[in-house]
Amino acid sequence: MKNRNLFLLLGLVLIIIQVAHSCKNMPRATQARDAATNYRMFCAGCHGDNLEKFAAKQWMEEAGTASVERSIRNGILDIGMPAFAKTFSDREIKELAGYVKKGIPADRALLKPAVTAEGIVKSEEYNFVIDTVVTGLEVPWGLAFLPNGDLLISERKGTLHTFSNGRLSAPIEGLPPIMAFGQGGLLDLSLHPDYDKNSWIYISYSALDTTSEKRTGSTGVMRARLSENKLTDQEILFIGSPATDRGHHWGCKLAFDGKGYLFFGVGERGQHFDFPQRLDNTNGKIHRIHDDGRIP
Repeated sequence: MKNRNLFLLLGLVLIIIQVAHSCKNMPRATQARDAATNYRMFCAGCHGDNLEKFAAKQWMEEAGTASVERSIRNGILDIGMPAFAKTFSDREIKELAGYVKKGIPADRALLKPAVTAEGIVKSEEYNFVIDTVVTGLEVPWGLAFLPNGDLLISERKGTLHTFSNGRLSAPIEGLPPIMAFGQGGLLDLSLHPDYDKNSWIYISYSALDTTSEKRTGSTGVMRARLSENKLTDQEILFIGSPATDRGHHWGCKLAFDGKGYLFFGVGERGQHFDFPQRLDNTNGKIHRIHDDGRIP
C-alpha cells in the first residue's frame, strides 16, 4: 500500500512539473512583441510595410519621439489614427515610436514606392508599361476620359482639372463647398453611360456643412455639365447624414450598372462599430439611386 501511494505521489509530481514547464513555454495573450512585429501587425496597413506613407508627412520629421509616443497612445481620431493605449504597454509604445523614427531616412524619396520599372511589366492578366502622363498633382483621386480624349482629373484638395494635349487646365469653377481634410475632399468622377447625349458628369465629394459652427461634413454626390472651364447645371443628388468632424473613411466610388442606376459606397466615417450596423444613417453602406437622384 505504501509503495502504491509513493508511486502515485511521484506520478503526480511529474505531472505538475510537466504542466508547469508547458505553461512556461506557451505564448501569452499579453506577451510583449518586438516593435517590428507590432508595426507589421497594427500599423503597416495604413503606413506601408516599409514606412513609405510617411514620405508625405513632414511633421514626422520635426516631431520628437515623445510626440510620436503620444500619437500612438492617444490617437488622432479626427484624421483616422486610432488610440493604442489599451493595445500596447508603455514599453511597447516607446519602442514602436523609436522604430518609426529611426526607420524614416533623411532622404524622403527613399520611402516612395518604386513604380518606375523600365520595359514591359508582366502580370497574370496583362503586360504593361509604366509611364508618367501628368505631374504636379496633389493626391489625384478620380479620373474620367472625355469622348474627345481629354482627361478629367480630381484632386483630393478640392480642385478639378482637364488634361489636354499635354497641358493641365486651371482649376475648373463651379464646385460645391468641399471639406478637404484628412482623407476627405474631391473624390470620384464618372461619366453618364449616355454622356454623348446628355453630357452629365457625376462627382462624389466630402460635402462641407456650411450651417455648422464646427468643421463637419458628409459624403455627397452631384452631377453637372462642363462648359469651357466651368461646371454648369449643377444638381446635388445625395448628401449623407449625419455630418461629423472626422476626416476619414468617406468612400466614395461611383459605378453605373447599365440599367439607369448609380451605385456608390459611403464610408463609415471612422465609426465602424456604430454607423454600419444601424439604418438611421447613411454611413458605412452601399447606396443605389436613379441617375437623376430619385430613390428606386
